[in-house]
Amino acid sequence: LEGNQLVDLSKHPSGIVPTLQNIVSTVNLDCKLDLKSIALQARNAEYNPKRFAAVIMRIREPKTTALIFASGKMVCTGAKSEQQSKLAARKYARIIQKLGFPAKFKDFKIQNIVGSCDVKFPIRLEGLAYSHGAFSSYEPELFPGLIYRMKQPKIVLLIFVSGKIVLTGAKVRDETYTAFENIYPVLTEYRKNQQ
Repeated sequence: LEGNQLVDLSKHPSGIVPTLQNIVSTVNLDCKLDLKSIALQARNAEYNPKRFAAVIMRIREPKTTALIFASGKMVCTGAKSEQQSKLAARKYARIIQKLGFPAKFKDFKIQNIVGSCDVKFPIRLEGLAYSHGAFSSYEPELFPGLIYRMKQPKIVLLIFVSGKIVLTGAKVRDETYTAFENIYPVLTEYRKNQQ
């Protein structure tokens, strides 16, 4: 039971639904922007051209951060759903319009979806890395998680001993769900026996 809703087992046979943690989207405002003027007029904006060539703007609802470039391209991060990401991007576009720029809203696209879940049992990462060598890189001295590069769907999974999983690289949420359902039987196979 995720948040007291029954899980659709036809879609999520494991009974686990990964939670979306971050959506990265891009949009083209289709006009050149004067970043200095935006930074001076908008109170929720910071601009340090020596450090980074974009205005960093934040809004509270949906809680997101936007990178706004002089070319009119914008990146929106931090939303927890696709709808929220689009709504946030529209709000940023609106702010830019109100500052006097002829901003449009072109080519909105979800670029990355990050999800996470917990299988609630520990995992033998060495065994998994050994048997799935073609897809796995596991170097515990460098990073405690196993990095699993799935080919179909093309998703990268971070798998931790604790049973916590992070899934990244999806363009649509179903890729995240499919990737998790693909890996779940493998994880159960490398379940650690608790002493």
